[in-house]
Amino acid sequence: MSGAGAPDLTIDAAGATVVIVASSWHTQVMDGLIAGAQAALADANVTDVSLVRAPGSFELPILCQAYARQGCDAVIALGVIIRGGTPHFEYVSAAATDGLNRVALDTGVPIGFGLLTTDDEAQALDRAGLAGSREDKGREAVEAALSTWNVLRTLA
Repeated sequence: MSGAGAPDLTIDAAGATVVIVASSWHTQVMDGLIAGAQAALADANVTDVSLVRAPGSFELPILCQAYARQGCDAVIALGVIIRGGTPHFEYVSAAATDGLNRVALDTGVPIGFGLLTTDDEAQALDRAGLAGSREDKGREAVEAALSTWNVLRTLA
């Protein structure tokens, strides 16, 4: 399980404009990720927040790119890909991960990486920030993106 040694990121991002782009698969896990992201944004004093649903994780990069290009300060990508019995998992995981990285580098807008890639549903639930989960990857994605946004603002 990851999470050991994670930084404590206390962030004030008042005035930031943030879009959460969340896939539609695995409703229970996604509900937890979204709730964790929204709570982290509220804790960081972000009030300009939109939620957009993507059909699946493969579509996250194109939607994140569109919102990044429209002037958002940060975009939070949330999704779940659970390994199955075919190579589909590897293809979708790699494409979504590489695409989100490319969006961040091409646009200069921080992309919070909240894409779970797990072997089974139990692992996804354990990372979803639900009651009984050991981790809250929705919150962590927001904290990483807003922390990066704060650093980038000092360079302008």
